[in-house]
Amino acid sequence: MSLNNIDAIEQLNTEKVLLAFRECKVSETMLHGTTGYGYDDRGRETLERIYSMVFETEDALVRHTFVNGTHAISTVFYALLRPGDTLYSVSGAPYDTLLQTVTQNGGGSLADFGIHYKQTEIQNDEPNYDEIKKTLKSDKTIKLVFIQRSRGYTQRKALSLTQIKNICDIVHENSDACVFIDNCYGEFVCEHEPTFAGADIIAGSLIKNPGGGLARTGGYIAGKKELITLCANRHTSVGIGKECGATLGEISQMFQGFFMAPHTVAQALKTAVYAAEVFENAGFEVSPRVDEKRSDIIQSVVFNSKEKLLAFMRGIQKYSPVDSYVTPEPWAMPGYSHDVVMAAGTFISGASIELSADAPIKEPYRAYFQGGLTFSSGKAAIDGALDEVIKTL
Repeated sequence: MSLNNIDAIEQLNTEKVLLAFRECKVSETMLHGTTGYGYDDRGRETLERIYSMVFETEDALVRHTFVNGTHAISTVFYALLRPGDTLYSVSGAPYDTLLQTVTQNGGGSLADFGIHYKQTEIQNDEPNYDEIKKTLKSDKTIKLVFIQRSRGYTQRKALSLTQIKNICDIVHENSDACVFIDNCYGEFVCEHEPTFAGADIIAGSLIKNPGGGLARTGGYIAGKKELITLCANRHTSVGIGKECGATLGEISQMFQGFFMAPHTVAQALKTAVYAAEVFENAGFEVSPRVDEKRSDIIQSVVFNSKEKLLAFMRGIQKYSPVDSYVTPEPWAMPGYSHDVVMAAGTFISGASIELSADAPIKEPYRAYFQGGLTFSSGKAAIDGALDEVIKTL
């Protein structure tokens, strides 16, 4: 992915966001927030209208009360599925924490409510279209088809909008199921979002791409109006839906972060492309490679050594603006089957649109790098991380 291509997509998406702000007549009075029940919060209502316009959907639910992307995604699951229904993942198993929501016995998982689960693996970076069609035709209990756009902790590539469109076409031609996309790490990477390609509903986190590095917490769901109504009822309660929800002091950063998001995502993409070039030239396996088209902001590097992996993490942390003196150590992170090491010297805790990296401690010791509020600081961190790795050679 060339830097010129990144710049062109940034320009297109910036103009799209700016047009939505102008058409919605965003005013200074919308940026102060509300308290209590949050009735008639013009800022909240306008922000949700902006999300739906930019993401080309009928409606959106954008709330700082979503604690993370998993919360937003699981809200869609619980809102749209009923006992006896089947959730069908066509991108393999969801990441570890979300998988617990689906299959764990006890604790209120989907399985506890009699909701079934099936999955089809991605093979050689390509969805198994024939298997998807066959499964949809044979199982009419499938009500929600789930796609994880990004790679997660896997070696596969992020799904392209063309691949997502192919899946959506198959689903809509062979069933009455809805297509739901986990859009985390993918927003503003391409000219359009998966809803343009036929997805019925998408969700993500505001401390990733759409928060622009400014939103301090939160998540979003965007899609067809009747589906968003069900999600709002699940998020609050039936009869309240979207009508309540005080925005407190968060709304200004949510507006500004979304405005900044196309630029911030472009900075993260440039950092990822640079990381791919630097580490491939140093002899490491990288994915995506420098010239490959990208569908998310994640860059992976294979170190084939725990020592080299931890050195990389120390380098990322060392060249971060916050907690640069801290040494990342592997730990048993809740919801994961292996110890995980994370480097995140971020202004907002856990914000993966900022400079951050994480990795499960397992072979082939693959690190997943994402974010970078500015390309210049991201470049410095990549150079510093390589220096730390070289010290182990």
